[in-house]
Amino acid sequence: MRVTEVSRRPSLVCAVAGTLLAACAPGQVSPAAPPTDPQKIWRVAQSRQENVKQNDSNQTGNANGNHSESPAQLAFDNPLGTSRTISVQADADFSGAFSQSLGTNGRSCQTCHLASDGWTITPTSVQAAFDSSNGAGPLFRLNDGSTSPNADVSSIDSRRVSYSMLLSKGLIRVGLPMPAGAEFTLDQVEDPYHFASAAQLSLFRRPLPTTNLPFLSVVMWDGRETFSGQSVHFDLTDQSNTATGVHAQATDALTDSQRAEIVAFETSLFTAQDTDNDAGNLGARHAQGGPDVLSNQPFSIGINDPFGKGTFTRLGFTLYDGWADIKGGGINEARRAVARGQALFNTRVFSNHGFSDTCSTCHNSPNAGSHSVPLFINLGFADASRRTADLPLYTFRNIATHQVVQSTDPGRALVTGKWKDIGAFKPPVLRAVASRAPYFHNGSMRTLEDVVTFYNGHFSMGLTPAEQGDLVSFLRAL
Repeated sequence: MRVTEVSRRPSLVCAVAGTLLAACAPGQVSPAAPPTDPQKIWRVAQSRQENVKQNDSNQTGNANGNHSESPAQLAFDNPLGTSRTISVQADADFSGAFSQSLGTNGRSCQTCHLASDGWTITPTSVQAAFDSSNGAGPLFRLNDGSTSPNADVSSIDSRRVSYSMLLSKGLIRVGLPMPAGAEFTLDQVEDPYHFASAAQLSLFRRPLPTTNLPFLSVVMWDGRETFSGQSVHFDLTDQSNTATGVHAQATDALTDSQRAEIVAFETSLFTAQDTDNDAGNLGARHAQGGPDVLSNQPFSIGINDPFGKGTFTRLGFTLYDGWADIKGGGINEARRAVARGQALFNTRVFSNHGFSDTCSTCHNSPNAGSHSVPLFINLGFADASRRTADLPLYTFRNIATHQVVQSTDPGRALVTGKWKDIGAFKPPVLRAVASRAPYFHNGSMRTLEDVVTFYNGHFSMGLTPAEQGDLVSFLRAL
């Protein structure tokens, strides 16, 4: 479906939809917004009634009614429907510090966190940005956008090769050293780009979304911006400065007010799939999809921790309970498939290292899908057996046992120095997952079908083809 512009504030859209765009004249849309992808249509609305749900008389609204102000909104088409972002700030400023170049290389936060891509970047948008700038735009920088800081970027053809990981999978190169006092040594490096070493391992990772942050218990894939005894707000404040220094190559630290402004903007954003190509309006017929209800979803650290002392329920998602018994064919059959998928996510039990788990064991934050306490899991995506030719391979040796393991990314272990943490990463928030393929830390899964197929095999879940389809229907409705 197509979403049309209903904005009274086009300058905000111009600031958010692209990266460092020139200001739009009143009533005009920048030709570069969104980033040259004609399938992504934007809007900013001043009322929740001015959205694609307005034609459905059975829409479910804001669950708790905590936000009396109608939020600013952004909606974008994606291959599976439409995602929508709201900001619960009374007067959200989409042209503030988050969108400003605060470093030396022309980048802002939104260079790698586009609203049109679920507040990360996707290969489609990266390719469009490359084509429109001949690979010279702010995203394409040697410090982390290329396969190596020494890559050849002297011609458009060489840039296409040097930025291949960005172009193909939306991956940023993260350079981290071996930690002091680690339980393991780095015995061998096989880097196709001839750069990585113990001083700086090259780790290719997807930028995590800068939306739905109130549901975080850990900041960054490996938790390196999570500080013991501090709040997530503190972590995000530190991360805003670190990211500006590393990715935007800032020479001066952000001021306290700039850090606070960035974090206030990020934590005001809630994003979810709003319509589905098959199931239609995800807030219809007593369903609770979309970002409005999400913005009022209660969360606290440990709120539904299966390993803690509090109450845990496997029924982590209840968004589509109202669709379980809906009658009729066509769109209603698609809605029943979403409800069946939600039930499978919550209740299909499988064995995981001797424990009886469900999908909601790790993705347990109610109706958000993050883990409600810090948790890092090794699913094997960084194992040598899953290595592709475009990734470096590292050989590590346990100092005490002399055991050897090979990995394309040691993950959490580069933060803790612990052998057991090699290859471990956090479970991300699942909302708006349809808007940000490819998946997992290294972009190794291109579709949600690939994700479900992997889990079905990895955990021997025993899903039938029909059940796999139902689970995909649920995930794309988040």
